Amino acid sequence: MPRSPLPAPAACLLLAALLCGGAAAARVNKHKPWIETTYHGIVTENDNTVLLDPPLIALDKDAPLRFAGEICGFKIHGQNVPFEAVVVDKSTGEGIIRSKEKLDCELQKDYTFTIQAYDCGKGPDGANAKKSHKATVHIQVNDVNEYAPVFKEKSYKATVIEGKRYDNILKVEAVDADCSPQFSQICSYEIVTPDVPFAIDKDGYIKNTEKLNYGKEHQYKLTVTAYDCGKKRAAEDVLVKISIKPTCKPGWQGWSKRIEYEPGTGALALFPGMHLETCDEPVTSIQATIELETNHIGKGCDRDTYSEKSIHRLCGAAAGTAELLPPPSSAANWTIGLPTDNGHDSDQVFEFNGTQAVKIPDGVVTVNLKEPFMISVWMRHGPGTKEKETILCNSDKTDMNRHHYTLYVHNCRLVFLFRQDPSEGKTYKPAEFHWKLNQVCDKEWHHYVVSVEFPVVTLYVDGVSYDPFPVTEDYPLHPSKIETQLVVGACWQGGELRMAQFFRGNLAGLMIRSGKLENKKVIDCLYTCKEGLDLQMAEGVGKGVKIHMNPSQSTLTVEGDDIDRVDKAMQHISYLNSRQFPTPGIRRLKITTVVKCFNEDACVSIPSVEGHVMVLQPEEPKISLSGINHFARSASEFESSEGVALFPELRIISTITREVEPEGDGDEDPTVQESLVSEEIMHNLDTCEVTVLGEELNQEQESLEIDMTRLQQKGIEMSSSNLGMIITGVDTMASYEEVLHLIHYRNWHTASLFDRKFKLVCSELNGRYVSNEFKVEVNVIHTANPVEHANHIAAQPQFVHPVHHTFVDLSGHNLANPHPFSVVPSTATVVIVVCVSFLVFMIILGVFRIRAAHQRTMRDQDTGKENEMDWDDSALTITVNPMETYEDQHSSEEEEEEEEEESEDGEEDDITSAESESSEEEEGEQEEDQQNVNRQQQLEWDDSTLSY
Repeated sequence: MPRSPLPAPAACLLLAALLCGGAAAARVNKHKPWIETTYHGIVTENDNTVLLDPPLIALDKDAPLRFAGEICGFKIHGQNVPFEAVVVDKSTGEGIIRSKEKLDCELQKDYTFTIQAYDCGKGPDGANAKKSHKATVHIQVNDVNEYAPVFKEKSYKATVIEGKRYDNILKVEAVDADCSPQFSQICSYEIVTPDVPFAIDKDGYIKNTEKLNYGKEHQYKLTVTAYDCGKKRAAEDVLVKISIKPTCKPGWQGWSKRIEYEPGTGALALFPGMHLETCDEPVTSIQATIELETNHIGKGCDRDTYSEKSIHRLCGAAAGTAELLPPPSSAANWTIGLPTDNGHDSDQVFEFNGTQAVKIPDGVVTVNLKEPFMISVWMRHGPGTKEKETILCNSDKTDMNRHHYTLYVHNCRLVFLFRQDPSEGKTYKPAEFHWKLNQVCDKEWHHYVVSVEFPVVTLYVDGVSYDPFPVTEDYPLHPSKIETQLVVGACWQGGELRMAQFFRGNLAGLMIRSGKLENKKVIDCLYTCKEGLDLQMAEGVGKGVKIHMNPSQSTLTVEGDDIDRVDKAMQHISYLNSRQFPTPGIRRLKITTVVKCFNEDACVSIPSVEGHVMVLQPEEPKISLSGINHFARSASEFESSEGVALFPELRIISTITREVEPEGDGDEDPTVQESLVSEEIMHNLDTCEVTVLGEELNQEQESLEIDMTRLQQKGIEMSSSNLGMIITGVDTMASYEEVLHLIHYRNWHTASLFDRKFKLVCSELNGRYVSNEFKVEVNVIHTANPVEHANHIAAQPQFVHPVHHTFVDLSGHNLANPHPFSVVPSTATVVIVVCVSFLVFMIILGVFRIRAAHQRTMRDQDTGKENEMDWDDSALTITVNPMETYEDQHSSEEEEEEEEEESEDGEEDDITSAESESSEEEEGEQEEDQQNVNRQQQLEWDDSTLSY
């Protein structure tokens, strides 16, 4: 039977179910894959697979549907990530992470990146694939022990002292390039060399296992290796040298006992390699004192050896200085009898032995004692006796023994007595000033300056001022007309006419100068040494070190608490001598050192160091004077107000001779020798002396004069006497040239004067270097009266006559003008002589031509006879000629002209010579032949007299 149709509501429900099932079938891939949020992985350097925790698995709720429930891949996010993720099973979602390249732990130990999983979508083309969330992945690269340990140094050295046990001699250290602590750390060291008294710990410290003996072994050589914690041995072992020193002796090391100093080289480092050995004692402070002993050099050290007056001037002292102990000379001869050290290489000093004294001539001291004045002296004095010892004394010359002013030593006191003039009134005034000083009796050189500005008297010793104590008063002297006598080295007793209170010691540079003490710098300059110790350190080198130096720069102290810094300071100590020509010889050095430890006691005894500086002999300069040494001037110039300049073209130069080493190696070529080279140098002069040779100057008719204004401008002084002139003062050679050009010689009675000779000598450093003797001879030209000799042919002037003496014989003849080869005439004289000679020649030529014309006429009249005589003459050995007298005279005068070098000594000789020359030019050929025959015969006769 047919089925009945469904009711309408049931039909509706069935239609809705069918429609919903079709829609569900259309939404197949509705879920995203799922993975963990964080992963941790490990990978080894020599492997590429990463072990992940947890494993890499992606889940999809669409499973087991194909495509939608399957995992198609993983995607890694990050820059330069050397990893990739690969799907192992799509259905289960399992995957792995592996490296794409070889990993190096030493370059990078770990990596971090993100990863995503995605499914296969709706179909094989992967359309509408869904991605999971991003998960973080941390991967660590595990190390492989691929590197061996390597030592930091190629070798190691150490020095130890014998007889001691050390916990740590030195440390060796190796490194490993592996990245992990397990393989990069050094776990142990080992001494490979067997049977050595040393051990090494795991940190690389080497120590000795027994006391070492320098006599047994001077040095040990050890081979050491290293192991890392992976038991891998070092690729190369290292060599360790341990030197053994004898038992330590504290003291200064690395210094030279003899140090040579070459003049002019500036500062010389004395201890460039010195260091202090304290033998590892715990030192807290070091004090080193360096002493330079120069007491045996001059007046305590090397100073300029100019005269004391010149040194005062160089130091800026005012003029008006009287030098009481000058070097002996013709102008100051009162010190000739005193023993000296000659003062060439160093300062000149005078010795007083208790029996010697010198009287100062009147007029030497012109100081007004009513005005401020100063007395300065260098003195070296020992303990002596209890008697007074007088340095300087001004007392009555006769009748009485009153002392007007005196400087003396008594019981190691320096005392200055100064009695006032009677005009000062009859009241007590300060008269005797005492200074108790150790310097007076210490047998050392000291510089004393007594500055008197009454009633104040101040003493300066080596630049340090001292006030007198005590000061005693006394009445002024009674009025008297008795003259006074100034004495050095004793005191003159006028009432007894004898010397008393003799001085025992050495004195130098005793001066009295008027005026106040302008500046203490003048005193400092007077006693400052030109040599001494010096310390110049770069900034920062002297940090933490204290330096002390005495004013004379002979003692230097270095203090510090760090040995290295003290060593550096000592290495910078130098010796300096600023003199151009220092005093050669030995300067002794001494270093005294005190070292303290923590308890402030001297824990280490440092022995003293003694050495010396040898100042080499400076290259001696050769001072040369040159110029015109012989000339003539007219008498009128000598008699003029200016006179004649003695040294108009004087030139002063100084040279030294150096030895020049040959280029290359002299040992290869023994013929190569050192060569000498002369080099011009510049230095000062301090004295030039002009001396008259022959008779002394007659003050009534002649003198040596100089422009004093120009001289004073240069600060140079002059003294003159009948013996000549002395110029003193330190100045350059160029300045001395200018001064010497100003010296003129005047003679206002020249009638009996024909020549004058002078000698010039210059010197440097108070006679240490002396020039050559430059001698000058000046001749006087006496002018003849033209009225008395109007005819120059007939009358010959008295001052012109033929002579054949050499230059040395001229002084014994009345010559106005010597031979021209030995005389340098003035320009006016030369012009006059040339003009007169030309005029005489023209007159002679005219006379000769008239005579020659007459002779030609006579020869023309008798030509045949003359020719016949010529023929006969040629056959004769001896020819008798009417002209024989003339020819002989001509020949003798030609010989005379050769000897005299065409001298113009006589007008008659000039006439004869001119006639002979004209005859040779104008006579015929036959007469010329005749003349040659006679001349030849004369020469043959002369030759026969020669000895062979």
